[in-house]
Amino acid sequence: MIVAMSKVEIIGPMELLLPALDRVRALGLFQVEQEMRGFVDREDEKAFRSVRLDKKTLAERLYFDDLLAKIDQLAGFLPKLPTRCSYLEPHSAVGIVADVVDKHTLLCSGLCRRRDALEGERGELLRQTAFLDALEPLFKTAGEGTDLDFIGVSLKNSEAVDHLYQLIARLTGDTFEFVTTSGPEGAIIVLITLPVELGAKVRDVLNGERIPELAFPASLGQLPFPDKVRAVRRRIGDIGGELDRVNAELQRFAFRWWPTYQCVREWLLDRLALLTTTAAIHKTDLCFFIHGWMPSPDVPRLRSALNGEFQGRVVVEEQEALEEEMEDIPIAIRNPPYFRPFELFTRILPLPSYRSYDPTPFIGIFFPIFFGMILGDVGYGLLLLACALVMLKLFRTRRDLHDAALILLVSSCYAVVFGFLYGECFGGTAGGWRLLEQTCVIERSRSIMPMLAFSLSIGVAHVTLGLCLGFWSTLRRRLVRESLAKLVNILLLLCLAALAVSLFSPFPPPVRKSLNAAVLVAIPLMLLTGGLLAPLEMMKNIGNIVSYARIMAIGLASVLIAQVANRFAGLTGDVLTGAVAGGLLHLINIALGIFSPTIHSLRLHYVEFFDKFMVYGGRRFEPFKKPSG
Repeated sequence: MIVAMSKVEIIGPMELLLPALDRVRALGLFQVEQEMRGFVDREDEKAFRSVRLDKKTLAERLYFDDLLAKIDQLAGFLPKLPTRCSYLEPHSAVGIVADVVDKHTLLCSGLCRRRDALEGERGELLRQTAFLDALEPLFKTAGEGTDLDFIGVSLKNSEAVDHLYQLIARLTGDTFEFVTTSGPEGAIIVLITLPVELGAKVRDVLNGERIPELAFPASLGQLPFPDKVRAVRRRIGDIGGELDRVNAELQRFAFRWWPTYQCVREWLLDRLALLTTTAAIHKTDLCFFIHGWMPSPDVPRLRSALNGEFQGRVVVEEQEALEEEMEDIPIAIRNPPYFRPFELFTRILPLPSYRSYDPTPFIGIFFPIFFGMILGDVGYGLLLLACALVMLKLFRTRRDLHDAALILLVSSCYAVVFGFLYGECFGGTAGGWRLLEQTCVIERSRSIMPMLAFSLSIGVAHVTLGLCLGFWSTLRRRLVRESLAKLVNILLLLCLAALAVSLFSPFPPPVRKSLNAAVLVAIPLMLLTGGLLAPLEMMKNIGNIVSYARIMAIGLASVLIAQVANRFAGLTGDVLTGAVAGGLLHLINIALGIFSPTIHSLRLHYVEFFDKFMVYGGRRFEPFKKPSG
């Protein structure tokens, strides 16, 4: 429900500004407004000016900003680990942190650079391991010797291999070995073994042909090729150990120091929030003035808290909200525990304006009823009730899923109630269940027209309620013509509904004549108050009422599917097969029994009901408070 809001002004001496702001923020009840319009008369606005920080406080803010930036920079170098709480007084630890933060940042940034370099080196070496895996078996074929040189290359296709072979043959006079194997991603790995004195000449020619040799770190440049391969593997293992040591050192630092830094950081954020908020505050030569909005029930609490802490030197004044301010009043919504889960369905809607309505209670009342009317099966309702109870235990900490479980719990109870009224349990009708015979009021599978009339009567009542709320809403906003148009629509709609009923249950002639006369009078009044488009609006209302026939249609489809599942199970000729086949159809029907009633019940609210009275466009109430978490 939309909470009544009060326009409030907090007044006190300048020396108490920051302590008063701190107390207001701790309570978290007050939304500060920067604009003075509406709070101060126009002729008095010149006497007020925005609060500017004095030199000392401004220097303090710059100092805190710089320190916060340094702490955030240090945080970027530290691992994200759960850390213990610090019990230090943050204000006294600020100086310590300021003295050591640069040294710690230098230390941690050096460790991070070392870690990045090691990870980069390991990544490069790991990319070469696929080629090394292909090269190692070739050494067994080529053999090893101190007077031999080894050159490894990677080629894309067999034509390049032939070209390279002929090139090496011309250069060395066939004094070489040429061994190939398959490499990663379809490459061909070639190992060339030749005398040491020919190695430099061959490498120069390969560079000229743009055939690069497999690269190794420069530190391995003097090693023979087989030793390079083995050294790469050893280096990969060594890098893993170095990385473990670097990461362990960063973790030890984070565990030892980050709780202190985190404590100081939160204190800095709080202090800077106070100093920043002063830009929205005004003052005279002696006093500060904080203007804003807060829930009316909380005004005594704020007044008592400030009066008790500052011995009456900080005053809370409640002002009268002006008519032109009504559309700018921030919106705070509070609902009783029963309605609170249904905010899951209204959070997707825009905020209502202050003089409109919170849609949550309406969904909380009518949604479970419509859901139960559509599903209307004792067996299905009990199964959904059990599922809701399981969900409540599984999703205690997940708000949306927990709310969904509570909504399902309430809706399934209504499904059970209407199941008794319809005499249905897993598609079985009252004829097969003695208890259902006693509670059954109507079998909807055999009473299509009565159920249709019942659904339409629900539509008339629901749409008329929406129009009545719209009438009251426009009346509160002093929109006289719109109010009269709503009233005429209500009367005309009720008269038409009564005439429709008279077709099936004739009324006495005087009553029927009175209804006809009322319709004849209401039509010109409708045109007079609503304009030329008023008949279209009336046709829309009638169409909205007809839309409620979906309650009958979807419910009838559900019970027929359930009955088909029961009959199909009996036609199989085998108990087990029949139970499986019927159970699957029932499971499908239950899934539809959750989805369809939910979607169509919400549609009846969003489309047919809310547009009769809801006015959107509200501004969310955002109190000045400490950030959560």
